[in-house]
Amino acid sequence: MEEAAFNALADAELARIEAALESCGADIDIEPKPGGVLEIEFENGTKMIINRHTAAREIWVAAKSGCFHFRPDSGRWLATRDGAELYAMLSELVRQQSGVAVSLSAG
Repeated sequence: MEEAAFNALADAELARIEAALESCGADIDIEPKPGGVLEIEFENGTKMIINRHTAAREIWVAAKSGCFHFRPDSGRWLATRDGAELYAMLSELVRQQSGVAVSLSAG
């Protein structure tokens, strides 16, 4: 995939992630940063960083419990380690860091 095409795809996904997080019900602050980065701060002071990694053609998530890499595959973003779907993983990571059960989706 060409770099420009990947950046457009990843930026669109990051916008969907931001929208999903804004309406998830957890007490979080979301700050978009230049270059395709979302910085999420939780009420307890912990942070999560979600960003596009153009060189690897992946979206990376850095959370309290670890780092995760996702690649586009047939319209979904799947973890490179175990094939977990991006929004299912984000739901679990937000629950772990906020203590609030959430169900995130791209819609």
